[in-house]
Amino acid sequence: MKKMSMMLAVSLSAAVALSAPVKIHAAQQSTSKADNTQKNAEKGVTAEQQKENKTDREITREIRRSVVKDKSLSIKAHNVKIITKDGHVTLKGPVKNADEKKAVEKAAEEVVGKGKITNEIEIAPAKTKKGKKEDKEKKEQTEK
Repeated sequence: MKKMSMMLAVSLSAAVALSAPVKIHAAQQSTSKADNTQKNAEKGVTAEQQKENKTDREITREIRRSVVKDKSLSIKAHNVKIITKDGHVTLKGPVKNADEKKAVEKAAEEVVGKGKITNEIEIAPAKTKKGKKEDKEKKEQTEK
């Protein structure tokens, strides 16, 4: 009886151990779909094009500090891409509303001035309860 119980426990442990990597692999595949490199490339300036000179890095750093310091902004606004190339700033990414878009642009204007900014920030559509529920269901399906 003890041998049978031990065999069953070993078999179950092996089954659990072998099934775990498959689930991890499936989750990794679903996250790779979130890559928006192609979309960014179609819209012009990308972060890879930012020069590594001290002036451009300092401009980007000052704008980022100002944006992150504003606690009224959402995480989306805090994560807007700030790309500086030869003193010209490009802002990209989604924010929750027009007020956030203006606030991020204003932060950039305070550092470089009004004429040196390209604002490509998009206002993300508000998610409804139904949309959030659908996203949750999709996530659960990809985890299976």
